[in-house]
Amino acid sequence: MNRQDPYVDSALGLISTQSFPAIVGTADMMLKSSGVTLVGYEMIGGGYCTAVVRGGISDVRLAVEVGADLVEQFGMKVSTIVIPRPMPNLDAVLPIGSKLAAMVGNQGTSQFRNMAVGLLETRGFPAMVAAADAMLKSADVTLTAYHTIGDGLCTAIVRGTVANVAMAVDVGMQEAERVGELHSVMVIPRALDDLDQTLPIASCWVEELKPLQIPITVKEVEKPLVALPELAKPEPLELPAQVEKALPEAQAAEFELAIEEKEALELTQPEAPLEKLELPEPESPPENQEES
Repeated sequence: MNRQDPYVDSALGLISTQSFPAIVGTADMMLKSSGVTLVGYEMIGGGYCTAVVRGGISDVRLAVEVGADLVEQFGMKVSTIVIPRPMPNLDAVLPIGSKLAAMVGNQGTSQFRNMAVGLLETRGFPAMVAAADAMLKSADVTLTAYHTIGDGLCTAIVRGTVANVAMAVDVGMQEAERVGELHSVMVIPRALDDLDQTLPIASCWVEELKPLQIPITVKEVEKPLVALPELAKPEPLELPAQVEKALPEAQAAEFELAIEEKEALELTQPEAPLEKLELPEPESPPENQEES
């Protein structure tokens, strides 16, 4: 083994629980209780989160004991392990080795350094969104990240001064209980650099946001014409043979009946009176002829 590697004679400590705020608070407490380094975290679904620390054997044991006591105060199930002098093969495959620690140490400084951290976890995404909105409206805090760990657990993470974060979390708790189910909360007055650089508690750098303008105009969409079904053409009426034969006879009978009615009508009408002829009166003979 290479004795120049600072992690050869160190121990590996892992602590696991079913809450993201709880694991962040536990990691912060382990870092502040002894000289350990937070080298990673792991989520395996179902709400299980694990924090991984490295350091001297005595420091790791102390850190894990302090972290386990804190998680038990939350009334959550916890599992812990301390592995003295982990094998190099373990470091090469799992996210627990010196490569990760070196990468973490090379990261830049967060703009939220030395600010308080507020974590609010709900079971259900709508409750988390409602709680995050309430926190932003109630105090001067910044929503820096959100995290999901399975089993329906979602965590909203805000940063700001201790007073603002405490006020925001208190309002967010009430809104989360109104909308859905509140699972756990955590307020860390001052987050260490290891916590900022390793855990996803400030993945979003918010500089200047403008309100989202949603257009309210409604686009008119031309509706397609509805094609009406074509009406079926009526088929010609086919009369039975007996009816076709009876039609001419009936028409002839109607014609004869009409003639008879006309003749009867003419006989019953009175004849027109004859005009009276006026004959000319006879001329009287001349007087000379009478004398002779």
